[in-house]
Amino acid sequence: MKTQDPIKTIMTAQVYTVQEDGDLHEVIHMFKKHKIRHVPVLKGKQLVGMISRTDINRLSFGALFENQQGTDETVLEMLSINEVMTSKIKVAQATQSIHEVAHIFTTEKFHTLPVVEDGNLVGIVSTTDVILYFLGKP
Repeated sequence: MKTQDPIKTIMTAQVYTVQEDGDLHEVIHMFKKHKIRHVPVLKGKQLVGMISRTDINRLSFGALFENQQGTDETVLEMLSINEVMTSKIKVAQATQSIHEVAHIFTTEKFHTLPVVEDGNLVGIVSTTDVILYFLGKP
């Protein structure tokens, strides 16, 4: 195991994205269908933010992911993705080392980073990906 390997060796290349003017129900559906926790938000092809299950849970008090009844649908209808997403995001370069990205996770408290190459979104990497790498698991 080489911690200097580029992050692109462990990132997830199949990235599900949403457009910033999309609807929060689309994001919730994506989380459930693909069993993911973070989705990059685009404006056209440009990365403009990230939305997470935690962002949605803040609106619904977790009801959407705990099969509870009574979620306030009005809140979901009133807000757009760009009002809920995190817009001040950090990205990892595809060539950055796994060690560097692990350092970002531990010092800057991110759980997932979009991975870019030449300014284009090419993947996503999470703390779980890094931990599995260090444990020697694919």
